[in-house]
Formats: sequence, structure tokens, C-alpha cells
Amino acid sequence: MRQLRLWVGLMSGGFLAQLALFGCSSDAASRSGTNATAGGDSNVTGGAANGGGAGTSAAQGGASAGSSSGGSSAAGSGSAGMPAAGAAGSAADGTSAPETTPVGYGQKTTGGGNATPVSVSTMAEMQAAIDAYPGSGGLVLNYTGKFDFSTISDPCVQHTLPAQTVEIKGKSDISVIGADGSSANFGLHIAAASNNIIVRNMTIGLAPGGADSDLISIEGMSAGFPSNVWIDHNELFTSLAVCPGAGDTAFDGMLDAKKGADNITVSYNYMHDHHKVSLNGFTDDDAAVRHITFHHNLFENIGSRVPLQRHGYSHMLNNYFYQVLTTGINVRMGGFSLVEANYFEKVKDPVTARDSSAIGYWDLRDNNLASAADVGPGNRFGITWDNGNAGTVNATDWTTTMAYPEPLGYTYHADPFQCIHDGLRAAAGAGKGLATLKCH
Repeated sequence: MRQLRLWVGLMSGGFLAQLALFGCSSDAASRSGTNATAGGDSNVTGGAANGGGAGTSAAQGGASAGSSSGGSSAAGSGSAGMPAAGAAGSAADGTSAPETTPVGYGQKTTGGGNATPVSVSTMAEMQAAIDAYPGSGGLVLNYTGKFDFSTISDPCVQHTLPAQTVEIKGKSDISVIGADGSSANFGLHIAAASNNIIVRNMTIGLAPGGADSDLISIEGMSAGFPSNVWIDHNELFTSLAVCPGAGDTAFDGMLDAKKGADNITVSYNYMHDHHKVSLNGFTDDDAAVRHITFHHNLFENIGSRVPLQRHGYSHMLNNYFYQVLTTGINVRMGGFSLVEANYFEKVKDPVTARDSSAIGYWDLRDNNLASAADVGPGNRFGITWDNGNAGTVNATDWTTTMAYPEPLGYTYHADPFQCIHDGLRAAAGAGKGLATLKCH
């Protein structure tokens, strides 16, 4: 209830609108690099620039500056005393122009392209627009609805209510863009052969439905498998309440990818106050090869699954993990994770393989944690461990267990981990004008 009172107090100030007009900028023109071979050096300058406009519509960025859900000031207590972007002695100069195309495995995603935006203000209107769309050629949805989270007096009631979910099933070339000041109390389900989908600048919180509801779910079905998906600059949150009759499952997945979903980029999201964040692989038998890039996400005041990866490949690049209560990156069932230039602080079991019949493998590069001393007893980063169940392997010696076995196939630039610590909060989440991080 302490957490909820904080949401309510912040809600009383209303929504802080913030207009963002996007144009080309040279600040982001060097934000690229290459990784041509497995295990190779990732920080080679070159490749295409990622600066420029918002991609689908010049005014489609900028939801409220966190006020709709409590924003960056609400989750955890870690922001106090942290350097602001551009502060004296900081590795971050501030923010740069938005990315027009995603970096990472979802690099081919263009969404609805330049289609004329369709404004929708409710879940029903959004679903109706998707149902009326023929399925290809381009649909851009500008979501303008607002949900007053202060009306939820008890988060534990939510799991007893019917799930509220917008479904994109078997339809492609769609962008869902949160407008200025918007917020939603429903989830998004990207299912079957739904290819080339963008979800950007949405604030989604405390969705009802318990185990029947994810905030964002990307899921293959017998009718096909989603591919080329970009989840960018969203704020996603629920509650860490442990509810009678539901425990920590009162709110289900925050952002799950499973059953054949592939070629996904998850970038610049603020994901906080939730038990189980990202399930990548439905069960141990979900052996479909997934490729997912998580970059420049702020994970704060969360339980576990950041992500839980079964099989497949993940690139964990330039993320900030702050106050993770149970487990962080959990790689299982022969999966591979490239864990690069991240910042871990107050994290329990930051990299581990546990709770499946087979372990996975990690390639650790250029993170703030550099050796066993950085994760050992009394370390300065607040890293702790538990032994887990039989068969658990923890990264307590903080060494690579296997080199990432295949070329990434995309260009990128890894920002220094200190810049992630100092400046990512200024850029991650909704209401930030889709800004990207600018480092020294």
C-alpha cells in the first residue's frame, strides 16, 4: 500500500504534457558500430546513423513526463543522489534525437510507416481500428486516451477483474504510438503472423486480469509467428504487492516473447514495480529460436525475469538494472546471452542459470561489474547471491561461460556503462520525446 499511496500522490498533480517536435540532428549521427563476428569487438565506429525524426509522424512522441504513473521518481529509491544527465562529473551530456529505425535484432521493423495516423482514445476504438484494417500496407494508431490510476485504491483487486487486452493477430505493418499525456489500463497482444509492429511511447500500468493478462505479449500460434517487432520508449508498471489468492501472479508478464516470436528490439523502456518482467520462451520445450535485443532499458524495483531466457539468443546492451529483488538475467535451456556495457546496482543474482533442466551461457563484456571482486561479499555495487535449486550456476566469478556463438548481424555502438548510470533515466520511458542518450 505504501507503493500505491505514492502513485496516488503523484497522480493528484495530473498529467504534465510535453510537446516534442522531432527533426534530424547530428548528435546521433555517430551512434553506430559493428559486430561482424561472434565474440568480436563491438565498438567499431561506422555504419548508418540513427538520428532523425520519430519515424512515423512528426508529433507522435512525448507522453506525460512520468506523471501518469508516478514516473521515474516513483519506482524504488535509487534516483535520489544520482547524477542528472549532463551534471558536472557525469559521463552523460544529455539527450539526442530519436532513432528512426531500431538498433538490434528488430532492425527491419518499420511499422505503419508514413500512413496517416488514426486517433483512438479507448481500448474499444483501438481494437475496432485494427479489426477494420485489411492487415497490411500500413496502420498508425495515435492513442490519446487517459487512465486515472488513482482510481485503483487496491492493486490486489485487479487480478480478480476480467482481462482487458487489445489484440493484433495476423496483421502486419502497424504502429501503436502513445500521444502526449496518454496512459492505458489495458494490455497489447501481438499474436500469430503479425509482422512489422511498433509499440512506442505508451504508458501502460496495473492492467487487470492476472494470469490472463500481459502488459505486452508477443506470441506465436498455429497460424504463424510474429517477427520484426520494436518496443520502444514505453513506461510499463504494475505493483510488487503479494496478493491473497494470487501471490506474485496478480499481474502476469510485463513484456513476454514466446512460441516462435523472433527478431525483436526492446529499447529505452522504463519498466518498474513488477514481479516477473520478461518471459522469453513459454516453457522449457519452447525451443523456437528467438533473437531479442534489449538496449537502453531502465529496470527498476522489480522481482525477476530480466529476462528469463529459454533457448535462443539475446543481446543485453546498455541497460540499467537497479534494485532487482530475486534474479536478473536468467539464461536457461542452452540459450546464449551477450551481456554488454550494462550497469548493475543493488541486484540479486544479476546473471544466473537456474530452475530448468539445462543451463544457458553468457558472454560478459564491458559491464560495470568486471571481476569476482565486484560481485563478492561486501562489494560496492550491492550485488548479492543465493544458491538456487540443484543445478543452478551463478556468475559469481564474473567470467564468460561461452563466447556468443553467432554474428549479431546489425551495427551498433555500446555506450560506456558509466553513462548508462548517469544519464539513462533522462531518456528511458514515455514522455521523453523519444530522446536517445548522449554520452561523452
